[in-house]
Amino acid sequence: MIKLQVIGNLGKDAIVNDVNGKTVINFNMAHTERYKDAQGNQKDRTIWVECAYWTDRTAIAPYLKKGTQVYVEGNPDVRSYTTQDGRQGASLTLRIQSIQLLGSRNTDGTAPQNFTPNQSSSPQATSTAVNDINEPVDDLPF
Repeated sequence: MIKLQVIGNLGKDAIVNDVNGKTVINFNMAHTERYKDAQGNQKDRTIWVECAYWTDRTAIAPYLKKGTQVYVEGNPDVRSYTTQDGRQGASLTLRIQSIQLLGSRNTDGTAPQNFTPNQSSSPQATSTAVNDINEPVDDLPF
């Protein structure tokens, strides 16, 4: 078995699909690597990964928005193809086994979409708000 681990940013919002009675969350993500070529010039290389997360636990889907940084693990599949102009190409597809949200990238300086700042900066107000939660701690939506 080959296992692939990727940290990257989503290229577009995730889409939830129903395929033959099973639920799949499809999204793509990019990992950009910086390196210097033989002449010492700074270069960027971006690798795009198409992801398919087959799961009934779709509560994570609304959080998988363009620019969000995620960590995924899964089994890779490389597909080769011929472009319209006759060149050979390849795509990397990952069947996700686990996913973890790492954060979001906001270039305009605004807060992440679901971010709510504390009304008070006192530690007591924060701990009171946490203690008021009546849901079980281990019942996460994803």
